[in-house]
Amino acid sequence: MPGGNTRSVIHVPPFPLTIVRGEGARLTDADGHVYVDFLGEYTAGLYGHSHPVILEAIREALGDGMTFGGPNRYEAVLAEAICTRFPSVELVRFCNSGTEANLLALSLARAATGKPAVMVFEGGYHGSVFYFVTGAGSPINVPFPFVVGRYNDADAAAQLIAEHAHELAAVIVEPLQGTGGVIPGERGFLQVLRDATAARDLLLVFDEVMTSRLSTGGLQRILGIPPDLTTFGKYLGGGLAFGAFGGRADLMSRFDPSRRDALRHAGTFNNAVLTMAAGAAGLTRVYTSAEVDRLNGLGDRLRDRLNAFATRRDLPFLATGYGSLVGLHFTRGPVRSAADVPAASELRALLHLHLLERGYSYARRGFVALCLPLGETEIDGFAEAVETFLTDHSGPVRD
Repeated sequence: MPGGNTRSVIHVPPFPLTIVRGEGARLTDADGHVYVDFLGEYTAGLYGHSHPVILEAIREALGDGMTFGGPNRYEAVLAEAICTRFPSVELVRFCNSGTEANLLALSLARAATGKPAVMVFEGGYHGSVFYFVTGAGSPINVPFPFVVGRYNDADAAAQLIAEHAHELAAVIVEPLQGTGGVIPGERGFLQVLRDATAARDLLLVFDEVMTSRLSTGGLQRILGIPPDLTTFGKYLGGGLAFGAFGGRADLMSRFDPSRRDALRHAGTFNNAVLTMAAGAAGLTRVYTSAEVDRLNGLGDRLRDRLNAFATRRDLPFLATGYGSLVGLHFTRGPVRSAADVPAASELRALLHLHLLERGYSYARRGFVALCLPLGETEIDGFAEAVETFLTDHSGPVRD
């Protein structure tokens, strides 16, 4: 493997920890150190590492076999659960990752509209071939024509849509930018995207790969803004490899194989038995409305405590996000777009190593995703460890 790695985001200097076991909200590395998991596999590990309902569902499915080459009894259950939770999703199809989901949704938009371009936003991440965190994008992005706007700038977005409407097939946006800094999209900004795309017969795609966890119907339900298409991934597969995309029936029905003009959508593992079983069990039996509220409450508790501490000590430190997703930044804020996020690479590395030393794991870039086995004790312990760092290193933090 180049660099001894096959997933760029988990490679951190001087070397990443090799994890050999996970149980509940605890991880054990190859040297026997135990960490409380505040990364939650970048939101895919919502259920923790050994939820009994998920394990039971996987074992039951495994007992009946795995690779059938045909429909199985779990996929319709999961499809119905997703469509029930997300009213804008009238029909849904499964794939294997959020990257695939976004590629397929945007390809559908291009086919449906007959136009080539896609509007994205600085700081946006829609998968390994839709990477705009560095502004200019990645050289391995798919070769679509892209129009790049500034996140949370409603007026500029409306102007760009008007200028490029002749070539735009869709606007894709995370209602909360995850990789870009855990930055919530402002309702006014997202509503402008909805209104501007509807007025010009363009498609609005919400990337809810990370944010679908934030209510029983994702951020679109909280905001009251229905997109034309929605993309999913992460925890919805019960912790196994998963992606999905869905939306308006007139768009999604183009994949109906009984149509003469059907769009073909292949994928050996689109309806992988273990994923379908685990996903259906988690969505119908575990991640209830009460659990959504509890987990979001823990995230609010963490964010509020850290921000209050930074304010009292007059420190340039800010926790952003919504509910169970939290971003940690060395700035006074506000943080409305990726341009407002300072690199602070040395401070981020020091804080990360400080937290690891005290038994807490999260993403070095400052990304935190809570999982269900966590409680108030773990939240307070994590907050205390961050506060200790800010106190002991107040000089460099202020510099």
